[in-house]
Amino acid sequence: MVALTKNLWSLFKLRISFAIMLCALAGIAVTPQGQGQAMTAAQVVALALAVLLSAASAGEFNHYAERDLDARMRRTKGRPFVTGYFRHGSAWLLAILSLLALAVLLAGVATNWAAAGYTFLGAFVYGVVYTVWLKRRSWINIVLGGLAGSFAVLAGAAAVDPALSPVPIILAVVLFLWTPPHFWSLATVLQEEYRGAGVPMLPVVVGDRLAAWAILAHTVALGLLSLVPFFYGMGPIYLVGAAAGGAYFVVKSVALVRDPGIPAASANFKASLLQLSLLLLAAILDRALLG
Repeated sequence: MVALTKNLWSLFKLRISFAIMLCALAGIAVTPQGQGQAMTAAQVVALALAVLLSAASAGEFNHYAERDLDARMRRTKGRPFVTGYFRHGSAWLLAILSLLALAVLLAGVATNWAAAGYTFLGAFVYGVVYTVWLKRRSWINIVLGGLAGSFAVLAGAAAVDPALSPVPIILAVVLFLWTPPHFWSLATVLQEEYRGAGVPMLPVVVGDRLAAWAILAHTVALGLLSLVPFFYGMGPIYLVGAAAGGAYFVVKSVALVRDPGIPAASANFKASLLQLSLLLLAAILDRALLG
């Protein structure tokens, strides 16, 4: 039972899937309820579950499609399709498509079809655009792959009001800018593994130093942009969370530029997680406590 739970957690990439679900909840939180019909608690839960299932289906497909790459990397060689705990076959593709269809249907029936469309697009970007089209071919793989989190924000916002307001759009762009420095920091740490597997992550293509400057540029841009929603009606809780998280991420990115090696990259990767957590939780708490 423990082994099954561990392998399912890995297969569905539930750590990432829950983070994407949190993006959808933030999208709900930052969208003014007055612009559309107020969501019930049941609708919020249904949309969150739909986004979680959609992300899980994309994670499952990523495992299925990349089993050959995963076998070449120490970080991923323990994944269930590599070890043989789960045996890949056409039945898995049917299960993946069924899970995605269930997620999209749940979002559409519980809220509206605009939210369902964004729910689908998030999975499509990660599963097809990133995993199939770009990951093995171009360093821009994770740049466009970052749209998965952006579409989760838009799914949450559209569930409240399909006519998207400025704040969720800005937050979606922030998520788009966040993913590259987050993942490039990890790719710097695991550069030799990606090089050995033939995956053209940015640090592999241009080296640590240029990648560090690209990370810093993205970090500064997303940090500044994350403050803009305050001028569109978000409150002080949001401002503090966005400013604190963004400043910390920038400081760690500057340290990476000064010393573009594994220790600084690892610290920057952790800073990216803290920044995103502070941003999303501050957005949710701001609206929950201050209205």
